[in-house]
Amino acid sequence: MRNVSEGAPRVASPSNAVLLMAYGSPRDKADILPYYTHMRGGRAPSPEALGELESRYAAIGGHSPLTEITTAQAAGLKEILLSEVGASWDVVVGMKHNHPFLEEAVATLWERGVDRAIALVLAPHYSVMSVAGYVERVRRAAEADGRSLQVEFIEDWHLHPGYVAWLAQQVRRLLGQMGDERAAHALVIFTAHSLPSRLREMGDPYPDQLGETAAAVAGALQLNHWTTGWQSVAQSAGEPWLGPELLEVVRRQAASGRKDFIVCACGFVADHLEVLYDLDVEAQGEAADLGVNISRTAMPNADPRFLRDVLADLVIREIHKSS
Repeated sequence: MRNVSEGAPRVASPSNAVLLMAYGSPRDKADILPYYTHMRGGRAPSPEALGELESRYAAIGGHSPLTEITTAQAAGLKEILLSEVGASWDVVVGMKHNHPFLEEAVATLWERGVDRAIALVLAPHYSVMSVAGYVERVRRAAEADGRSLQVEFIEDWHLHPGYVAWLAQQVRRLLGQMGDERAAHALVIFTAHSLPSRLREMGDPYPDQLGETAAAVAGALQLNHWTTGWQSVAQSAGEPWLGPELLEVVRRQAASGRKDFIVCACGFVADHLEVLYDLDVEAQGEAADLGVNISRTAMPNADPRFLRDVLADLVIREIHKSS
C-alpha cells in the first residue's frame, strides 16, 4: 500500500484537527456506575447488573486501559501528521460514554480555533447503532449556537488495505508459533461486538462488514479454516442479538475434535474489557474446561505500523480528498 510519507503535499492552515473518537471506559471502581448509567441513556443499572460489571473489571485488575491507549494513539497520530502534513494538524480525543465526552472534545476544538476537523471513530465497522451515534452527537455539538465548524467523518474502514495487512500479520504470527501440523487444523475466528440482530432486517451493513473483513484477511493468508463469531452477546428485553457467540463456536468445534483456535478480534483496536475479560479471562476459562487451546491476536493499540499505515493513511487520504 502507499507509504504516507511519499509525495504528500503539505497543508499550511493552522486551524485543522483530527477528532479521534472511542467508546470510553471507567477509570476506577467509583467511575463504573456513572459510566454504566450513561451507556444506558441515563437509566441506572440494577444492583445485580452493576455488580456483574464490577466483577468483570475486578477480574482484569480493576481498570480498563482504553483511555490511556486512545490517548497514546492520538499522540502517535499527531506526531505522524506533524511529519507528513505539517504542524497545522492537531489531534483531540473524544469519548462516547466518559470524559472527555464527544461534546467536550468539540468544545476543545472551538477553544483551539479549529474550523475544520476530520472525525474518525476507532471502530472499523459501521452501524447505525454504533458509529452513527458518534456522528450525530458530534454534528449536533459542532452546529450548536449557530457556529459552523466543518467536520468531515470517516465512517468505516473495515477493508482498509493497511488494516487487513496488519490483521493478517498478527494471525500469521500465531499460526507460525503453532508448528505446521497444528496450524493446518487451527480454526481462526474473527470477532466483533454483537448488536441486536434486527440490524439484518434493517439492512444495516455491520454484520456483513465483519464477514468482509474476515474474508479479506483469510484470503490474504489463504486460510482453509476460518469463521466469524460475536462477543458480548446480550439480550435486550428478550430481543435476540447477532450470533453465533464466540464460545458457542468454540464449543461446537471442540465437540467435533478441533483443538486449536485463534481469535482475531478485528472489531476492536485496543485492549479493553471486551478483550481483556472476554478473551483473556472468560475464553481461557472455557478453553481449560474443554481441553483446547485458544490464543488471540494482539490489539493494534499504539503500534507504530498501525498508526502510520492505517490511522494516518485514513486521515491523509481524507485531507487530500477534500482539500
